[in-house]
Amino acid sequence: MQPLTRRIAIAATAALAAPRIAIAQPRFPERPVTIVAPFPPGGQADFAARPIAAALQKIWHQPVVVQNRAGAGGGVGHTAVARSAPDGYTLLMGLPSLVFIPESERIRGRAPSYEVADLAPIARVLADPTLLAVQAGGPWQTAEDFIADARARPEAIIYASSGVYGTLHIATEMFALAAGLKFTHVPFTGGGPALAAVLAGTANFIVATSGVIKGAVDGGRLRVLACCGAARHPAFPQAPTLKELGLTEVEYYNWAGLFAPAATPAPVRAELERAMKLAIDDPETARAWQAGGADPAWQDTASFSAFVRADMDRLVGVVRRMGRID
Repeated sequence: MQPLTRRIAIAATAALAAPRIAIAQPRFPERPVTIVAPFPPGGQADFAARPIAAALQKIWHQPVVVQNRAGAGGGVGHTAVARSAPDGYTLLMGLPSLVFIPESERIRGRAPSYEVADLAPIARVLADPTLLAVQAGGPWQTAEDFIADARARPEAIIYASSGVYGTLHIATEMFALAAGLKFTHVPFTGGGPALAAVLAGTANFIVATSGVIKGAVDGGRLRVLACCGAARHPAFPQAPTLKELGLTEVEYYNWAGLFAPAATPAPVRAELERAMKLAIDDPETARAWQAGGADPAWQDTASFSAFVRADMDRLVGVVRRMGRID
């Protein structure tokens, strides 16, 4: 074949191949994306998801919608995303309950509606320690007062949570088991409704993150007695950690991170990770979270995947100690 003829043949072959490549690898996203927050508005998942959705919308020039799908301590939303089309258009803003709900279902003799392996970690965005908060008009001024009263009156003090075996339920029972306390538990569908119950006097206390309770604390309606993190919370430096009070095994972070269905193609997951890094670096994202007393806590896909595995091992142990709760 003559050189000129050969060049024409190569160019023609490339021209024919180009449309096929474009069809096989469409730009992502080409239509609106949904982030499922598996709890009602007012909780940690919603608090994490909305600034991220706003930033992603600017990055992709596509609508990014936060959809609240509450129920079963987060299990309804987890299952919906795990069973959705693995194309990157339905995502999950997951919390720690994601990693232990399947085990809680087995403890209750049920087949889990999803497994942790059905969801692929993309990126972590928050990792807030939980805080023990009581009604500001209640009798407890310090964590020591509260613990002493709880020991003297088993089951008399009522707490609200985000659902049976939900994120805030496990956080509170971790504290109760370590301190040898017994409370009465009133479950709700999420952190927002649980907070409303405490503010209304239906429950006496809540263990939740700053993003959920800070507005009520700033408004003089709640008092923070203790922090469940390794160090005091910068927004509430007067509150000691439970570790300082001798409960050295109590450490609980209500992290939030983005997940996709496990079969989502690698190029789409890579784009999700790339965009999430840009979203968390957006100053508007940080400002929205810092208004609630939270700071970004970025982990990329590899680091977040390892973190989820480690937290699952730890928290599943707490659920097993709790045993069956119906």
